[in-house]
Amino acid sequence: MKWLTLISFIFFLSSARSRNLQRTARDAEHKSPIAHRFNDLKEETFKAVAMITFAQYLQRCSYDGLSKLVKDVVDLAHKCVANEDAPECSKPLPSIFLDEICQVDKLRDSYGDMADCCGKSDPERNQCFLSFKVQHPDFVQPYQRPAADVICNEYKDHRVQLLGNFVYTVARRNPFLHAPAILGLAAEYENALKSCCSEGDIGACLDAKVQQLAVIKERAKKIDAKQQHGCRVLDKYGERTFQASKLVRMSQKYPKAPFAELVKMVHDVKDVYKECCDGDMVECVDDWSELVASLCSKQDVFSSKLKPCCELPAVEKTKCIVEAEFDDKPDNLPSLVEKYIQDKEVCKSYEANHDAFLSEFVYEYSRRHPELSTQLVMRITKGYETLMDKCCKTDNPAECYGNAVEELNKHVKETEDVVKTNCELFNTHGEAEFLKGILVRYTKKMPQVSSETLLEIGKKMTAVGSKCCSLPEHKRMSCSEHYLSIIIEDMCKRQESTPINEQVSQCCNELYSYRRPCFTAMGVDTKYVPPAFDPMMFNFDEKLCTAPPAEREAGQLKMLVNLIKRKPQMTEEQIKTIGGSFTAMVEKCCKQADVEGCLGEE
Repeated sequence: MKWLTLISFIFFLSSARSRNLQRTARDAEHKSPIAHRFNDLKEETFKAVAMITFAQYLQRCSYDGLSKLVKDVVDLAHKCVANEDAPECSKPLPSIFLDEICQVDKLRDSYGDMADCCGKSDPERNQCFLSFKVQHPDFVQPYQRPAADVICNEYKDHRVQLLGNFVYTVARRNPFLHAPAILGLAAEYENALKSCCSEGDIGACLDAKVQQLAVIKERAKKIDAKQQHGCRVLDKYGERTFQASKLVRMSQKYPKAPFAELVKMVHDVKDVYKECCDGDMVECVDDWSELVASLCSKQDVFSSKLKPCCELPAVEKTKCIVEAEFDDKPDNLPSLVEKYIQDKEVCKSYEANHDAFLSEFVYEYSRRHPELSTQLVMRITKGYETLMDKCCKTDNPAECYGNAVEELNKHVKETEDVVKTNCELFNTHGEAEFLKGILVRYTKKMPQVSSETLLEIGKKMTAVGSKCCSLPEHKRMSCSEHYLSIIIEDMCKRQESTPINEQVSQCCNELYSYRRPCFTAMGVDTKYVPPAFDPMMFNFDEKLCTAPPAEREAGQLKMLVNLIKRKPQMTEEQIKTIGGSFTAMVEKCCKQADVEGCLGEE
């Protein structure tokens, strides 16, 4: 089936369409959603994205099995392009895909209770199917690259099958990764093949490209984590919070862009994000391409940094735009104090159009402070909103909010201090000691969590330190809070199904932007009752000396966690003393002939 011609398949950012992205407006313009999208994307790309959609819902199905479903949908698209009034052509695209899934023979045999989703009505049916997606499927093997001596012949003679299997495998292994990212990943894979198949030593070239592909896959994981976090924010906190976070970021990145243009862009991003999060990958790809085309058509309005990106081939354009540096701030921006605090009419403006007034505050504050994190600007805005709500009801508002600057700056100081303290710890003591510090603090905060999960969280937080503390100082805060927010959101998601303790529950119920400060300020769980001390937990054997370094280190860290779980009131000094004694014991006993006898004695 010829559906994967990647040159046209990666097309999608090159067209310069600029229609309204709102679903209601689109539906009014087109009788048949499937005909509209098919005409936009053209057949090759439509087929590719249809395969991604089916592979992400039906992760256990074979490539050939899904190809039949893709053919059914493409046949319907052809029918609807010829006659938009034909039966089924007016159906929403998600319904067409889900109807096709529900007609799969023996669906229950392969997917069990997921088959019950077919008895629900849309959009509940779709939400039901989404809940059955498996994030890390152990039943899907990683993509296996054909041997060097055959891959170029396969690429030449069976390109569709070769690249098709790559896309199919990536999609089913990453069921929440948005389709534009999968298309980009596939294009980079094809570029590696093109490059190597013209080389004399194909094997050596491919071996070198494997490293490049590993980097590509790692980036795909990070993109996936960011996209899932965005979907979670949109779903859990709603459109207002999602749009506020995007307005902060875009105002920082495009500080010269007019407020009205950024507000429209933020609204469009929200609409497209919702499609992508709901698994509507055909609409996701089509509307994302329109969004990027719209941005490039107005690059002079948004940012001088966009020009090099918008001149790139389509496949490289989105990545370049996402990674582009912030534009320079406009010169001589006036102080915000006069407009938002000293102006005698500020309460009148605030009360007349509350949301619009705060949105403009976010825009103006963000474009002046690219060094601050998105979450911090949201906390400052919330602090300002609370102050206005309180003061505008008094007889003398000006006196009430006279110390507004000092109050709002407390948020800035708290975040700056956290970043400074942690980066000093990381850069002074190194990764291993930083991880131990994280484990000590978080085991005391939530000792109910398993040692394995605490170690996983600790390693993720240490990776944030490694990534962010090596950046220039003005980029550290934004980097740190962004990645910590993802880690905390993941913890809170676990908390929903497996409650940890009251402290964690309280922080997870905070506003999105206040969660990180809440976790930072969280103290020892005073209601925790430690389990009885079990000497067998500290019964060591020769593996302490003979195990691989990584395994030895993990074992020692889990011992530290278990010790604190049993003695959560231990001071740092006591922990250091025990750690020093343990290290001395290991160094002594690992040199002895009778290692276990020495360990038992010690």
